[in-house]
Amino acid sequence: MYYEIRTYRLKNGGIPEYLKAVGEEGIAIQKRHLGNLVGYFSSEIGPVNEIVHIWGFTGLDDRQARRARLAADPEWQAFLPKIRDLIVTAENKIMTPAAFSPIGGGAPA
Repeated sequence: MYYEIRTYRLKNGGIPEYLKAVGEEGIAIQKRHLGNLVGYFSSEIGPVNEIVHIWGFTGLDDRQARRARLAADPEWQAFLPKIRDLIVTAENKIMTPAAFSPIGGGAPA
């Protein structure tokens, strides 16, 4: 299993507006295409104004195909302007779990 960890630093005070938009509309579109939502978080301590969401994929090809379908969806394209200007920076990581990780069932073969 591969995990995509997406971290967005938002404009100061942008978390409530971002979470409202995603919760009311965006997450349903994402789940329809991306599937395995592991978690969706906002920061309380440490770096402020951060959103982190984690998605699980069976492999990199699976991730690429699912993200392409999301990007091509007209509903997603119409939704993006509602959050785009709230995002200051974005970071994306692809992670594989260690064999002893409680999430993921071990590193891919």
